[in-house]
Amino acid sequence: MPNKILPYNPKLKKLARKLRRNMTYGEVLLWQEIRGKKLGYQFHRQVPIKNYIVDFFCHELQLAIEIDGCYHNHPEVSISDLNRQQEIEKIGVNFLRFNESEIRKDISGAVEDIHNWIKLNQNQNS
Repeated sequence: MPNKILPYNPKLKKLARKLRRNMTYGEVLLWQEIRGKKLGYQFHRQVPIKNYIVDFFCHELQLAIEIDGCYHNHPEVSISDLNRQQEIEKIGVNFLRFNESEIRKDISGAVEDIHNWIKLNQNQNS
C-alpha cells in the first residue's frame, strides 16, 4: 500500500525539528527500540499531522505512538489530548498511547505491545 500523504501545518516543521533534538527520556528509550525498521516498519520522530505533532509515526501502518508524561494527567490536558487524537483519527490514523513511566519501567513490554498491534493490524494495511 503506498504511503498516504497526510495534511499538516508547514509552520510546525521547525518545532518538530526542535522536539527531535530535545526528546524526553522515555521517547529516547522507545526510539532506540523502533528506529531503523527494527519492528519491520519505518517510524519517524515528531511528525506534524494536521495542526499537531505526534511523537512517533509510521506512514505505512498509519500508526501514531504517543508517550504521555505526567503533564498529560491534568484534566484539561487529557481532554485536549483526546480531542487532538480524535481529530487525527478522522483522517485514518491509529493511536497507541503509553505513559512515560510505563516506558521507563518496562520498555520491552511497550515494544511487545507495539509488535502485537502490528501483527494484528498488518493484514488490514497490506
